[in-house]
Amino acid sequence: MSLKIRLTRAGAKKRPYYRIVVADSRSPRDGRFIEKVGTYDPMKPKDDAARVTLETDKIQAWLAKGAQPTDRVLRFLDAAGLLKRSPRNNPQKAVPGKKAQERADAKAAAATSGEAA
Repeated sequence: MSLKIRLTRAGAKKRPYYRIVVADSRSPRDGRFIEKVGTYDPMKPKDDAARVTLETDKIQAWLAKGAQPTDRVLRFLDAAGLLKRSPRNNPQKAVPGKKAQERADAKAAAATSGEAA
């Protein structure tokens, strides 16, 4: 059984509210969980203290037991100073896909042939 510290969605339609929970990685997103360790309310402004609430002592206890946080929860823990999140870098992200590259090449070829005529 691998434990995850992750978000489960609650709240109404178009009004999301998330609970930060410790759950078995095999259980469904909004399914059974072991313990609730915090909340996240994305509808509140970014500078509001109640936007993310964490029960730090419980989280540290679960981390000591081997629970792995998901990437979004790791961002919250990093902001709270509980864990360090290594920054990721994907230099390929901005490179256009194969089809877009072909269209750009065809457009450039058409432009150069148009100028030559």
